[in-house]
Amino acid sequence: MDIVFIRDLQVEAVVGIYEWERKVRQPVLINLDMGHDNSVPAKSRNIEDALNYKAVADRICNLVVDQKFELLETMAEEIALVLQHEFAVPWMRISCAKPTVLTHVREVGVTIERGVRGEK
Repeated sequence: MDIVFIRDLQVEAVVGIYEWERKVRQPVLINLDMGHDNSVPAKSRNIEDALNYKAVADRICNLVVDQKFELLETMAEEIALVLQHEFAVPWMRISCAKPTVLTHVREVGVTIERGVRGEK
């Protein structure tokens, strides 16, 4: 299976369980690895056959900005549902991280993997 990826998609979001986190937007970094057969668009040279990473990035940004998540785990699961249902992605790895929540670490976060990683 081929992979289409998006790295370090930064979104300002309300995410957290603490009262102060529920009142402010903070940066969240999102990394996506998405399974897709890239041989079809490579042959056709047609964007309609490709997994449109701009459309994916725009949709994920809108989702994260419009929601208020208590947990990064919930954010990652919601992103997975969008990728599965709206973009027909059969396999994905999603990482969501908060880079500014702890002063003594670069970032904290979660990674989930959903779907079945097929063979080409």
